[in-house]
Amino acid sequence: MRVRTTCLALLLAAWFAPALPSQQPRIDSSRATGRELLKLPKEEDAFGFLVFGDRTGGPVEGIEVLKQAVADANLLDPDLVFTVGDLINGYNQQDAWMAQAKEFRDAMAKLRMPWFPVAGNHDIYWRGDNKPDEEHEGNYETTFGPLWYSVRHKQCLFVALYSDEANPATGERNFNKPECQKMSEAQFAWLDRTLADNKAARHVFVFLHHPRWLAQYGTDWDRVHARLSQAGNVTAVFAGHIHRMRFDGVRDGIQYFTVASVGAHLEFQAPQAGYLHQYHVVTVRKEGITVAALPVGTVIDVKQITGELSEDVDRVHANLRPVVADLVAAGSDPMITAAGAVDAVVTLRCTNPGRRPVEFELIPVPGEGFTFSPDHQHVVVPPGKDGTTTFALRRVVDPTLPFGMPNIEVRADYLAADRRVGLPVRRFELPMPAPADLGHTKAPNPGVLVLDGKNDHLALPSDQIALAQGPFTVELWARGEDLRGRRGLVCKSQQSEFGVLANDGAVSFSVFLGDAYVTARSEAPNLTAGRWHHVAGVFDGKEVRVYVDGKLAARTEGQGTRKTNAMPLMVGADPKAANAATAFFAGCIDDVRISKLARYSAEFAPETNHSADADTVWLLPCDHDFGPWTPDRSGHARHARRHGAAHCTVESRPGVR
Repeated sequence: MRVRTTCLALLLAAWFAPALPSQQPRIDSSRATGRELLKLPKEEDAFGFLVFGDRTGGPVEGIEVLKQAVADANLLDPDLVFTVGDLINGYNQQDAWMAQAKEFRDAMAKLRMPWFPVAGNHDIYWRGDNKPDEEHEGNYETTFGPLWYSVRHKQCLFVALYSDEANPATGERNFNKPECQKMSEAQFAWLDRTLADNKAARHVFVFLHHPRWLAQYGTDWDRVHARLSQAGNVTAVFAGHIHRMRFDGVRDGIQYFTVASVGAHLEFQAPQAGYLHQYHVVTVRKEGITVAALPVGTVIDVKQITGELSEDVDRVHANLRPVVADLVAAGSDPMITAAGAVDAVVTLRCTNPGRRPVEFELIPVPGEGFTFSPDHQHVVVPPGKDGTTTFALRRVVDPTLPFGMPNIEVRADYLAADRRVGLPVRRFELPMPAPADLGHTKAPNPGVLVLDGKNDHLALPSDQIALAQGPFTVELWARGEDLRGRRGLVCKSQQSEFGVLANDGAVSFSVFLGDAYVTARSEAPNLTAGRWHHVAGVFDGKEVRVYVDGKLAARTEGQGTRKTNAMPLMVGADPKAANAATAFFAGCIDDVRISKLARYSAEFAPETNHSADADTVWLLPCDHDFGPWTPDRSGHARHARRHGAAHCTVESRPGVR
């Protein structure tokens, strides 16, 4: 019924009033280029218009979403369509930009009514060589229209603003920096004149790309809002960019709306919370406007998607992962053994950081020999609280099945005041500790760690390594298959700690002492592709040294306190922000050992097999895997987790027993 009501309002012209003076141009811009590209709609009184959100950042098939929106618009038959920027993926150079612009214009050309663009950061920002000072502004104006302009229609004024002007001092364009989120004085002067010339307009609608009224986009919007408020006839402001819908209320009589997307990337699908492909349907009458969001087959009241609800669902979604609150043995036997038997009771905790209740459904995913009881659990968690539920899990020893970690599927409904908001179904690995006896197992055959150089590596959480201050040694055997570029061997570096790396086959060992790295770096390549080498990094308290095959490769004096961090220790990669990895090693690694003393002070004959002693902090023979772990045989049970396709395979290094 509401769809019919909205469509009827769009089709009827019920109000008639004198037009604005005919001598004033209906298209006005202080920009010299692009005005001829803007086609005017029929001029009548009551009418409707649509507002399309961003197109960019989504999959290639997002253009098909735009085409469907165009088809829907033709069925609704509004007077005109406005966009709120990011028409193309952009961030590219001339040829690719032109091709994407053509794709967008070809899709929009099927509209039966005129459409009016707004420039967004994807449309303007240039990446790559030969970047002009104005980036893609010139291309935009000769392809889509002016960067800012106004259009008169049925006693109303439509104002398109440009929110990606460069920092006037530096020329930088960056929507994340407040100093780059300012309108130029030229645009302000034009806006002042435009508002003054159109005091007789019944309604003024303002369109821009970034929702500048939100705190993360600087403070310059206060200057704009003051002008809009003083004009006295500004009814609504529409923006995009954030790819989710929200209504931020009425300020000085001006309604503030953010449109989600028409084919752009969505963080997740939650239509009732504004995360969807949609466009706004605006019905204009003399006394005011009505606004609805129209996805395929539904109409959503956009004012129900408040900023509070949008941010609340975002918080809940970001914290949807259940955690293990308790994991205990179900009987007198060990909870988990290196043979693969499991008999345990797990308590899972779900956290609700939102302001409304959330109902969680936890569904164990059987596999790899695990069984759960019961087969699912429900728990409703009040706002700002935790909720727990319990499962019994068992696994019998089965040599035919690999030991894989079980998974939990999470389904959650955000219980809003008037509806359930279903959040995307997610699946998580159920974390389990390594078997207590894992460090005592021995592989039947020698093995080595195989890494693909793309994503494979081992990692150990920082709180498990516990390397004390003072002298230490990091050593390993490595056979690189591709030594080009920067390759991490054993690293915990992140403007702190230490790292053994190879750069185009030249080894280095860095230790962050005081306020800078002290690095022993080989001047020439000393690793040969396809050949096993022993690499050792030593810090003795006075200097940093690196050895290859027992021979000194480089040394640098340095002393001080080692700066620590909370990054994981990685084998076959170098950690970067958010515990992610980079500088992946391509080849094989074996027999990794970290010791709390300087083991080598002169040339030495490398041990074929490193052994554990009282000074050993970590020892990975890399001879076999168990589940997701590569066993540590230092006696400290610091078992490394495998990532990517990293695995140990049966292979014997020359001389290995």
